[in-house]
Amino acid sequence: MIPKANFNAKRMIIVSNRLPFTIKGESDDLRFIPSVGGLSTGLSSYLEQHKNDPRNVPDYRWVGWPGNIIEPDWRNEIKARSLSEFNALPVFLSEKNISNYYHGFCNRTIWPLFHYFQVYTKYDEEYWKHYVQVNKIFYQTLLELLEPDDVLWVHDFHLMLLPKMVRKKMPSVTIGFTLHIPFPNFEIYRLLPRKWRKDILEGLLGSDLIGFHTNDYKQDFLRCIIRILGHESNMGEIVIGDRIVKTDSFPMGIDYRKYHNGATSPKTQQESLKIRERLWGARIILSIDRLDYTKGIANRLEAFQTFLESYPRWIGKVVLILIVVPSRVEVEHYGQMRNHIESLVGKINGKFGNPSWTPIIYMSRPLTFSPLVAMYAASDIALITPLRDGMNLIAKEYLACRADKTGVLVLSEMAGASKELVEAIIINPNNREEIAEALAQALEMPEDEQVQRNSAMQIRLKHYDVARWASDFIEELQSAQQTRQKHYMKILSPQMRQKLLDQYRNSQRRLLLLDYDGTLVPFKTRPQDAVPDASLLRFLAALAEDPRNEVVIISGRDKGFLESCFHNLPISMVAEHGAWTKMRGEKWQSFGKDAHDWTPKIKPLLRKYVDRVAGSFIEEKDFALVWHYRGSDLEPGKLAAQELKDHLLELTANSDVHILQGNKTVEIRPAGVNKGTASVQLLSTFLPDFTICIGDDITDEDMFAALPESAYTIHVGLGGTEARFSLAGTKEARELLKSIAETTSSADTPTHQTKHSIV
Repeated sequence: MIPKANFNAKRMIIVSNRLPFTIKGESDDLRFIPSVGGLSTGLSSYLEQHKNDPRNVPDYRWVGWPGNIIEPDWRNEIKARSLSEFNALPVFLSEKNISNYYHGFCNRTIWPLFHYFQVYTKYDEEYWKHYVQVNKIFYQTLLELLEPDDVLWVHDFHLMLLPKMVRKKMPSVTIGFTLHIPFPNFEIYRLLPRKWRKDILEGLLGSDLIGFHTNDYKQDFLRCIIRILGHESNMGEIVIGDRIVKTDSFPMGIDYRKYHNGATSPKTQQESLKIRERLWGARIILSIDRLDYTKGIANRLEAFQTFLESYPRWIGKVVLILIVVPSRVEVEHYGQMRNHIESLVGKINGKFGNPSWTPIIYMSRPLTFSPLVAMYAASDIALITPLRDGMNLIAKEYLACRADKTGVLVLSEMAGASKELVEAIIINPNNREEIAEALAQALEMPEDEQVQRNSAMQIRLKHYDVARWASDFIEELQSAQQTRQKHYMKILSPQMRQKLLDQYRNSQRRLLLLDYDGTLVPFKTRPQDAVPDASLLRFLAALAEDPRNEVVIISGRDKGFLESCFHNLPISMVAEHGAWTKMRGEKWQSFGKDAHDWTPKIKPLLRKYVDRVAGSFIEEKDFALVWHYRGSDLEPGKLAAQELKDHLLELTANSDVHILQGNKTVEIRPAGVNKGTASVQLLSTFLPDFTICIGDDITDEDMFAALPESAYTIHVGLGGTEARFSLAGTKEARELLKSIAETTSSADTPTHQTKHSIV
């Protein structure tokens, strides 16, 4: 059953490079011809299925290029007809745009690189400029109809800069992005010039939800995000300023019923029978692909030759129907590839064929729906061996058309579909012997085994069809929106900010608990560089000079650092997460436990990780050891940190210590010493009638959880927290504290409080 999506009367704006139709003809005879292909066909099927059920899909508009250069005089008529007949808004591009953006950057840069054909990749600055320009043209077209409550769904690699453009102008719009091709690993992606690769990632991060066809592509994207932009992810979520961006995998389905019903129609069955009769009852291997070097067509032909050489008993008994759909004729490599394919076909037919048998039947043309499903239904084997493919819907279409559940799918492990269709014969497309063996296995596979394999795959494809794929994405996009709203609800609003200031002004005993790194100052690669600036010292001094205030810097830093930074201020300090405490005007007191019994066995392990991870180092405190990797390459640093934590937990299983993985740190400290315990002691000592606590990382969660509900607990940054409120970053935290420092009370100034010590 398809999940219901409640859009609360919002519109969905679908944006793709191409509209689901192409405009052809002259001004007095304009024809709107439906497009045939994965995205257009898939989304059109989804919208068609639900057009009479407003519970499942909102009012929608489809924005895209109509497929041709449109004369300016025709544009108004085309726009009017597109909106009235197709709910579509066309984007008009010039011939120069198409040449440099589509045929250039999209097809000569992104397409080959993202499919791991870096040898075909061109890095042309003119291509990039037009890619940026066309993304801006789409953005400007969107502004004609986009409203703040709309849901925007952007598709594919042609428009990777668009989400950020829209986000900057309309921050409240919910934006989803789906990539329909592979996302490459870091070593491939980094081949793009620095600015391009950074701008593309930042463009995508303008979305609320980014969808990929497989989890592998998602993980490759997240690795690029951390290594190029420095943004870490948690369970597929990335915190970007005051927003959370979700990533997930959504394997695209097909309109299963359309293909299944089409294959079982009497007309199709008759056509299927004719195909088999024309081939003298030979076993049919079907290969159908768009002309593209990523599809591995030449490898497939060479493997078929190897099959005939290795299994001569099948000579004269099997036919390979090779259907190659022309595409991208403007790209030089495609013409060369067509010539190579035709040469291989001629060579194999000449070597093995005879007057009564032709091994390969070659067709260079597209098939309409009816002949296509008839071909699927007639074929004993589907041979689908792309060298790299985002999904590959042909494999799914073939299975949907196997009404009697017979037939064998031979599928490349490099196709995204292979992650779902695990019952197929999975092969490496670069190994012709492996493909040849798979063909022999497929031809000899018992019928009951074919039925068993195909039944499992058909059930999966029927349940997770294109409508389910679209519904799942939209549902997750709504969830991302709700997550954003939930976090926004925690952000300290202007009204709550004023209430805080009013309560502060009217209180007499105030306790201000302030974390340091990530709260009062931004993180630095070298912790010693994160020293307080003059502005920070001024407003802390202003806060501390009010005798009603007890200002406490409560930090993981060692006492020497805090003393050097704040010795001139009349404030209290807590160092090493509570191991050391210095009340205003008093000496440091120790609450930590002696670490000499466990440090000797832990230090050597930390040194190993310093040697392994460039840029990492050890910080030694009185009662703790910390391994820092902020200056390291973040992805290997993060992986090493998790590994180190696991080793430490095993090493210290019988020791009274606590292992804490913090913000690009792993800290080993005595158990029972934390900011929560220290904050409770401070609270019981000062008995304040106003408490504010601000912190940014996991060590501050102990404070947030320990303080009473009446306290203003504030987390700096987004993400899950025990705090009542959130602020976007260090800048906002400092602005709040400045506002508090500037707040004056009309009440009489009380006398200085008595100094207290924690006991």
